[in-house]
Amino acid sequence: MQSGAKVITVGELSEYLRVHRSTLYRLLKRGQLPGFKIGSDWRFNLETIDNWRMQGGAAIEELPRK
Repeated sequence: MQSGAKVITVGELSEYLRVHRSTLYRLLKRGQLPGFKIGSDWRFNLETIDNWRMQGGAAIEELPRK
């Protein structure tokens, strides 16, 4: 990872994307959201998230509820 890269938490990403935290955890479980773990906590590189969004992210149609 680059020096000085902005890394955010699940709570911060939830606010940034304006989605519920449970949606983020669902995407992580399915491998559809780029993130990494530090211990038991998820972290996200903001630049990587922005690139993911520009490439379409996870379309709503791909997220049937279980």
